[in-house]
Amino acid sequence: MKARLPQGYGGSKNNLQHLARQAQKLQEDMDALAKELEEKEYSATSGGGAVTVTVTGKMELKSIDMKPEVVDPEDIEMLTDMIMAAANEALRAASDEKNNRMDELSGGLNVPGLF
Repeated sequence: MKARLPQGYGGSKNNLQHLARQAQKLQEDMDALAKELEEKEYSATSGGGAVTVTVTGKMELKSIDMKPEVVDPEDIEMLTDMIMAAANEALRAASDEKNNRMDELSGGLNVPGLF
């Protein structure tokens, strides 16, 4: 005796084509969203606004701005710490937005190799 799936389920050609179209549409939407997010810029500050770092959605450093009063030749370590803190926060913001937007678009679907 063969097991049968309820009507509307199974591997009919129409169902598979519909599923393939949905997957293709999802991939196109995700590609468009990825492109949009790559063009965005994210900024973060540290040291009470003394250092501002801007990164792109491509996770590339775009600019570092700092107030002149934080440039102390005697304390370069503090300056580098503030730059790293601001850069990491900006990169985290870019990554978090990308992950959240992709999850919203895919409904949490995680198919290896699809995205």
